[in-house]
Amino acid sequence: MRKYKFKLVENYIALFKKLVEAIELELKATNSDFNKTSEYLNTCQQKAIELGEFIEQQEGLGHATVKGLEDFCELLYEVNEDILSERGLSADSAKLRLGNGVNKIEESAKSDIEIQTQVVFLPYKASMWDSLETVWKRRSQEPGTQALVIPIPYFDRNEDGSVKEMHFEGLDYPEDVPVVDFQKFQFEAEHPDEVYIHNPYDDLNIVTSVHPYFYSENIKKWTDKLIYIPYFVLADPDPTDEKTLEHIAGYALSKGVVNADEVIVQSENMKKAYVEVLTRRFGEDSRETWENKIKGTGSPKIEKLLAMKEQDIPLPDDWQKVIMKPDGTKKKIILYNTSLVAFLNAEEKMVTKIKDALQVFKENKDDVALLWRPHPLTMATLESMMPDLCEDYKAIVEEYKKEGWGIYDDSPDMDRAIIVSDAYYGDGSSLVQLYELLEKPIMIQNADVLCCEEG
Repeated sequence: MRKYKFKLVENYIALFKKLVEAIELELKATNSDFNKTSEYLNTCQQKAIELGEFIEQQEGLGHATVKGLEDFCELLYEVNEDILSERGLSADSAKLRLGNGVNKIEESAKSDIEIQTQVVFLPYKASMWDSLETVWKRRSQEPGTQALVIPIPYFDRNEDGSVKEMHFEGLDYPEDVPVVDFQKFQFEAEHPDEVYIHNPYDDLNIVTSVHPYFYSENIKKWTDKLIYIPYFVLADPDPTDEKTLEHIAGYALSKGVVNADEVIVQSENMKKAYVEVLTRRFGEDSRETWENKIKGTGSPKIEKLLAMKEQDIPLPDDWQKVIMKPDGTKKKIILYNTSLVAFLNAEEKMVTKIKDALQVFKENKDDVALLWRPHPLTMATLESMMPDLCEDYKAIVEEYKKEGWGIYDDSPDMDRAIIVSDAYYGDGSSLVQLYELLEKPIMIQNADVLCCEEG
C-alpha cells in the first residue's frame, strides 16, 4: 500500500481510539445515556467495515488486518449487548476490551500491510539526467520503494517570452532507465510521496520553460516532498565573500529552491552560501528553515563521474575515425566547450572566436582530435535572444559537421565526453569544476584573443 494511503488507515485507527474514549466517558457519566453509547459503538462498527473494504481494495481479499476488523466488529456487538444487559458493563471493562481490539488492528496494520514509497524523478533534458541518475539508482534499490523516471516536455521561448515548439526527450535516456509516459501517469491521483526535479526556474527562464504543469509551485500540490538537485556544478564558493554571494543569489533565489522541501547542493560551502543568500532575502527568522532544507551532501553529477572508467565506455564508429591515427595510435582528445554565458557576454565576438578556434584545431587534426560539445541550449538561446547571430552560428556548425575532421557531440551523455577526453578547452562553465576533480588540464578561451588572421 502506498504511504499516503496508509495515512487513511492510521486516521481510522485514531478515530477508533477517540470513540473508545467517548464510550468510556459516557459509561462513567452519572446519567449515562446508553443510546449515545450505542451510537458510538455503531459508528465504530460502520467505520470498521469501511476500513476493511478499503484495505481489501488495496491489498486483496483475506488480508490479516481485515480479519482483525471483522473480529473487532463482533467485539463491538458483544460489548453493546453486555452494556444493555441487566448486569451491565463497567467503563473500565469496556475500555479494556475495546482498547485491546483497537490495538490488535493497529499492530496488524503496521506488521501485515507492506508500505510502498513512490518516488518520481522529473528530468526534462536527457543531457542533464546525470544530475539525478545516481540518486535514482540508489532509491530504486531500496526495499518497498518504487522509483519512476518520468521525463517531462519543455518549450523554447520566443524573444517576447511566448512559447514555441515543444520538445520531449523521453526516448534519449540510457537503455537501463525504464521511462514512464508523462501523459499516462496520473500525478494527482497517484500523489507521489517524493518528487525530484533539476529545473528550478518555473516561469522565470527566458530561453526555455518546462510545461507549466511541472512548475515547482504546482508539483507541491500533489506530492508530500519536493526535492530539488541542481543540474550544474559551480566553483566551490567562499560563503563570506560578498561578490560570491551576489553570484550565488541567481541560483539560490530560484522558485524551485524556495518551493522545495529539500535542496541538495554540491558541498557544505555551497549550502552556507545558499542559506546566507536566502536568509538575507527572507529575514533572519527564516535561517533555521533554510539550514534544515538545504543539504550540502554533494552533487550526483560528481558522484557518477568519479565512478566512471574510460575503458568501460564504448565510442561510436565515427568518433573512432577521428580519434585514431593511421598507425593505430590514439590522438589526444580535446573537449571544446562553448557556453551560453560566453555568448551573452561577447555576442558576435564569440562567433569569430569559435571560427578561429576551429581553424586552429583543424590545422592540428593529425595529432589532436577535437570533440566540440556546445551547451545543449545554445541554439534555443540564440534563436530567442540573439536571432541575428543564430544563422551565422548554424552555418559554423553545419560546416564543421560536414567536413568531418572533428567530433560534434550533441548527445545527452556529457559524462562520456569528459571521461574520454584528455584536456579541456573552452569557456568557463560547470564542466571546469568537473575537470578539476579529474585533475585534467584546463585552458579557458578568451573571445578577445584570436590565433588566425581574420578573413
